[in-house]
Amino acid sequence: MKRFIYIITDRNRKNLHVGLSSDLLKTLKFYSEMPTLFFDNAQQLNRLVYFEEINTEEMAMDRFKMVSTFTRTQKEKMIRFVNPDWVDLTIGLNFESGLRSKPQLRASLSPRRVAA
Repeated sequence: MKRFIYIITDRNRKNLHVGLSSDLLKTLKFYSEMPTLFFDNAQQLNRLVYFEEINTEEMAMDRFKMVSTFTRTQKEKMIRFVNPDWVDLTIGLNFESGLRSKPQLRASLSPRRVAA
C-alpha cells in the first residue's frame, strides 16, 4: 500500500509540519475540518507544499523519521527544489482525484446505423 510523506504549512510559512499518511486527500480534508487542532487560527496548517509517494510502509516510516529530524533550513531546501514558489499542491491533487473518479465514456454498444 502506498504511503505519503508530506509537509504542510500555514499561509505565512511560519510552521512546517511533517506527516505520514496512506490517504493524502483524506488527511488534508481533516486538517481543513480541524483548523485549530495544532495551532491557533492565525497559524492554520492549510497549505500542502511538499509530498512524496512511497511504495512500502517500512520505507515510508524510515523516510518520515529522517525528514522529521531535518532542520527548518533542510526542509525549506527540500521544498524549494520541487516547489520553488511554495504553491499549494492541494489544488492539483483535487484535480487529479476528480479525473480518476469520473466514469470513463465509452462508445455505444449498439452498432451505428448508416442512413441509405
